[in-house]
Amino acid sequence: SSIGDIILTSPVLRCLKQQVPGLELHYLTKEQFRPLVESSPYLGRVHAIQGDVLESMPALRKEKFDLVVDLHHNLRTWRVKRALGVPAKSFPKLNWEKWLLVNFKKDRLPKVHIVDRYMETVAHLGVKNDGQGLDLFIPPGKEIDLATLPGAFRNGYIALCIGAAHATKRLPEHRLIELAAKLHGPVVIVGGPEDRSVGRAIADAVGARAYDATGKYDVLGSASLIRQATGVIAHDSGAMHVASAFRKNVVSIWGNTVPQFGMGPYIPQH
Repeated sequence: SSIGDIILTSPVLRCLKQQVPGLELHYLTKEQFRPLVESSPYLGRVHAIQGDVLESMPALRKEKFDLVVDLHHNLRTWRVKRALGVPAKSFPKLNWEKWLLVNFKKDRLPKVHIVDRYMETVAHLGVKNDGQGLDLFIPPGKEIDLATLPGAFRNGYIALCIGAAHATKRLPEHRLIELAAKLHGPVVIVGGPEDRSVGRAIADAVGARAYDATGKYDVLGSASLIRQATGVIAHDSGAMHVASAFRKNVVSIWGNTVPQFGMGPYIPQH
């Protein structure tokens, strides 16, 4: 249901494809997230949900799948599993444990990253986590040529990623300005169209040392800016997981969520 959720499933794709001989692996997600997986070398095909998920079922039934691996585990995926009628494995979502932590500060959550909980859904196939972290594949045509940026940003910059799905995940504008002012050297402000007003305010306050890239690039273009940064600052957001996929030095800022949910920056190599 989000950029980060999609990227966090990438180790399962790699390990399945590399460890199960002869496997053909397909991926079902919303159309808006197709770019995040369609360049993966581990996938035979990506199926995109345009509207209601059941509209995709006639095409999916024709594939005659042997197994459904459900890494979302909600009503929508229940409808998929029911419609396909094949064996399925679902990851434990632990909603009750999260509710206890949020409402009563009682931590009953396992000290396990969500990637490892995803991996449990394919353990019965003999698949193990290879410890190689997250993947995100950007096709050459989507890479941002740094020569197109102002000269001061072509030899290194910090990516300040200001977006997040919920307001309570984001630092308020005045705090982002304060943070940007304290950083040394060039800063590229990364965000979507909805972040333009805040991006502009930060750039105006900091001056020529900041380049406002909010709303100028699609999701893979923004990911390319993150990939080429010397360091990344991000909220608990898709940008944080993009940075982790590229093994960047990342500082994550947390608001209404906590790393105990098991969704912190995942870079096992560091």
